[in-house]
Amino acid sequence: MTSPSTAPAVTALAPETLRIWIDQHEDLVMVDVRSAAEFESMHIRGSYNVPLSLLSEHADELAARLGSRVVLVCQSGARAEQARQRLAKSGIESAYVLTGGAPGFAAAGGDVVKGKDRWDLERQVRLAAGSLVVLGLAGGKFVSPKIRMLAGAIGAGLTVSAATNTCAMGQALSAMPWNQSAKEPTRESAILTLPVADAREEAKAS
Repeated sequence: MTSPSTAPAVTALAPETLRIWIDQHEDLVMVDVRSAAEFESMHIRGSYNVPLSLLSEHADELAARLGSRVVLVCQSGARAEQARQRLAKSGIESAYVLTGGAPGFAAAGGDVVKGKDRWDLERQVRLAAGSLVVLGLAGGKFVSPKIRMLAGAIGAGLTVSAATNTCAMGQALSAMPWNQSAKEPTRESAILTLPVADAREEAKAS
């Protein structure tokens, strides 16, 4: 039997559970690590947008402001898990990753805010990768066999992406004009606007 001290931490949180927590826990903080464009398209009401790149750059500062009940949100859970691992290195070891991301929460009847429809970043990555593979195969047949190397390079890149749980193509696509937002989060507008955990506890006690 596994002792409590060695039991693995539970980091996944079901959308149905989050709906209950929102009503029951005033100290709950939801951090959405998607791009600003994805966040504007649809996000959980009351969540804060801190894109993964910004979170990674200021993880220690963000961790100092967060309490013990933190839920990380993205599109499917992959980027939220990266954020959880980064925050764990900064001392936040009890953060949860929302299963199914923001779309899963919406499908479960959760309260979301919807804006302009956009393709999420993960869908764009699938389109870009698939298109490059088709281009490489077609070019290898009709232009030059060397062009087939493009398909191999994409395959290798996806393999590395899965092994390291990162996505260079996603980072590159996030910088494209159509993924830019007029209100791109910054350290000042995203991280420093989060209430400090101690202040939340004092407000709750008073």
